[in-house]
Amino acid sequence: MRIIYVILAYLILPIAILYWLFRGIFNRSYWDRLGQRFGFGYPQLDNGSIWVHAVSVGEVQAAAPLVKSLLQRFPDRRLLLTTVTPTGAAHARRLFGEQIEHCYLPFETPLAVSRFFNAVRPAFALIMETEIWPNLYRGCGVRGIPLILVSARISPRSVKNYRKLLPLFRETLSHGILIAAQSPADAERFLSLGASPERTWVTGNIKFDIEIPETLPQQGEELRQRFWPGRPVWVAASTHDHEEAQVLDAHDKILERFPDALLVLVPRHPPRFPAVAGLLEKRRVNFVSRTSKRTPVAATTVYLVDTLGELKLFYAASDVAFMGGTLQAIGGHNLLEPAGLGVPVITGPHLFNTQQIADMFTSIGASVTVQNAAELSAAVCSLFENPQAARAQGALGRNIVAQNRGSLNRLLILLDPLVSGNSH
Repeated sequence: MRIIYVILAYLILPIAILYWLFRGIFNRSYWDRLGQRFGFGYPQLDNGSIWVHAVSVGEVQAAAPLVKSLLQRFPDRRLLLTTVTPTGAAHARRLFGEQIEHCYLPFETPLAVSRFFNAVRPAFALIMETEIWPNLYRGCGVRGIPLILVSARISPRSVKNYRKLLPLFRETLSHGILIAAQSPADAERFLSLGASPERTWVTGNIKFDIEIPETLPQQGEELRQRFWPGRPVWVAASTHDHEEAQVLDAHDKILERFPDALLVLVPRHPPRFPAVAGLLEKRRVNFVSRTSKRTPVAATTVYLVDTLGELKLFYAASDVAFMGGTLQAIGGHNLLEPAGLGVPVITGPHLFNTQQIADMFTSIGASVTVQNAAELSAAVCSLFENPQAARAQGALGRNIVAQNRGSLNRLLILLDPLVSGNSH
């Protein structure tokens, strides 16, 4: 089965090359260090480096507490963070600067994987959530590099697909991989695919260990007083294509009941910022963009956040948060950041990327699920009209975050024997 997988990896490689070249025509960041995709141009690291992989922005953000802890615990080791997407790379640099090395993950061909390991030579590897790469994992196994899946999860739907390739995944999971699963159900799914019972643990979801600076609520209040004092404000975070139109339809309805309401619109992907600005202009919306550095006035109905790394600040400056990627079949994004600040959360129905967390919220009324723009406008208006109910819903979300912290500490306990066995 592995031989077939390797042949397929090489057959698909030309398609991957064309895809990356095509994406780069419209977004030149996809051509950044393109050779690393094929195994060339990696940083040359000493034996004993620590390797953390986080595919994109969401995973990089979730990995931030882990990376900072590793930097503090192992100051004498170089830490390498790999991503797949350029936006993930940019976010890593914003968070960690020169404290880390960064490179892109190679394509799943044995030669590229081998060149990657020969350059970075990690003592151990930590992969965020469920990135299963058979050749990469085998590369760790044959080199004796301990590999840990952090906050590992597999949906029931994915298990059905993986079982079609069960021999391949049994071999992939047989290389001494330690699985730090999000939940007992996730652990059972990994065991059904051939994971070792002795090396499968339930540590919880590291996303609950989000960092919320003590000064953030005050910074949010100061921004609010400077930009939109006294106005009801809701933020639509991490929105996707076709979703902004639904959000704007909802905002039109909200303005009928709350004429001074302000929408803070935060698209998910930077390359789409101009397109979203174009949509606002086409709809003749009175808006101000973050990069314009202009202050919203009374007539401003939308504030477009066309920057990166400020989302938590705008949560702190808002009354209500709608999580994007949920009205379209994207699967949703991190509900925990607004919840950790006590901001009431609204989502659409598509939550499969964060289903376990979403279920925790909906089961106790810590979030509201809507199906369309009409329901979204009604939910926002309801929270505007009932600030006491909004505070109560926000408190439920904040309690969920507080009660589920600790995954990072449990993970670090598992790491200690691996690190002591791979000291340099």
